[in-house]
Amino acid sequence: MTDSRLDVLAIGDAIVDVIATTEDVFLTEEGLPKGSMRLIDAAEATRLYGLMGQARETSGGSAANTMAGVAALGGKVGFVGQVAKDQLGEIFAHDIRALGVEFTTPARQSEVPTGRCLILVTPDGQRTMNTFAGASHSLTVDALDPQQIRDAAILYLEAYLWVPDTPRAAMERAIEIAHSAGRKVAFTLSDIACIARRRDSFLDLIAAGAIDMLFANESEVKALAGEPDFDAALVSIQDKVPLIVCTCSEKGAVAVENGRRVMVPAVWVDKVVDTTGAGDLFAAGFLAGQARHAPLDRCLRMGAIAAAEIISHFGARPEADLKALMQ
Repeated sequence: MTDSRLDVLAIGDAIVDVIATTEDVFLTEEGLPKGSMRLIDAAEATRLYGLMGQARETSGGSAANTMAGVAALGGKVGFVGQVAKDQLGEIFAHDIRALGVEFTTPARQSEVPTGRCLILVTPDGQRTMNTFAGASHSLTVDALDPQQIRDAAILYLEAYLWVPDTPRAAMERAIEIAHSAGRKVAFTLSDIACIARRRDSFLDLIAAGAIDMLFANESEVKALAGEPDFDAALVSIQDKVPLIVCTCSEKGAVAVENGRRVMVPAVWVDKVVDTTGAGDLFAAGFLAGQARHAPLDRCLRMGAIAAAEIISHFGARPEADLKALMQ
C-alpha cells in the first residue's frame, strides 16, 4: 500500500443533529419506543421539531460523527455526503470543516432539504432518534472524487446510506476505486433495521471480499448471521471477513482478525448521560489506532475510551481532549 494523504475517508448520511432532553412521558405520548430509530418524512420532521425544547444543532450522521472523532484524535480524515443548498446544509458544511474534516461534496440544488436527525434524550441517557434523510439520499456517483478515495488509507462506509439505491451505487463505485488503489474498505452495519432491509446484500458484500473491516454490535452480528447466540453468530462470520470488530455494551468490545480473537473491557464512567454516538466514537478510536498501526488490543482500547467519553456528556461529539485521554 502506498502512502496516503488521508487516514480515513467516510461516505455517509450528511445529517444535522438536533439534540434535546425530554421526559419518558413525552415518548409515551408520541408513541416512540425508547432507544429506537425511525425514519420520518419532511412533514413529521417539522411537526416533531416544533414540539422539542431547547436543542443543539451540529453536523451529524453516523460516519460523519466517526470522522469528527478521528480528527479529534489527530487523524487526517475526509467525509463525502450530500446536503442541499439551504441553511442546514450550510450549518453542516461549516461545522464539519471546523472540526478538521475535509468536506468537498458540492451542495445540491433540490426541492428536498438537508437531512436532519431529531434526537430525544431521556434522563437515563437513552436516545430516541427520528431521522429525515432528506438530500443525503440523493448522493450520486458523480459526486465522488476518485482521487480523494485513492488518497485515503481506509474507506469507511455506513449501512444507513446503503439502503437506498442511488447512494448505494455511489458506494459500490467507491469500493471499486479504493480496492483498485490497494486501499482497505471498512463497513459499519449501523443499525439492526438496516440489516432487516439489506441482509442479503451485506452477506453478498462479505462473500465477494468487498469488506476488509466490519463494525457491528451484538444485536447486529446476530441479525446478520441469523443466529440467536452471539458467540455462534460471531464464529459464523469471522472467517468470512479479515477483521470484525464488535461492541458488547457494558461488557466491552471484541475483535477477530484472521481467526485471532481479542477482547477488552468497557471503560467505566460515573454516569451515562447520553448514548448518542457511542458506537460512532468507538469506531473513531479503533480507526485512529489502525491508522497508527497499533496492535489490535490497543485499537479496541482506544475505541472503548472514545465511547466512554461520549456517553458521559450530552451530544455525539467529544468535549474532552481525546488525544490526552489516550496517553
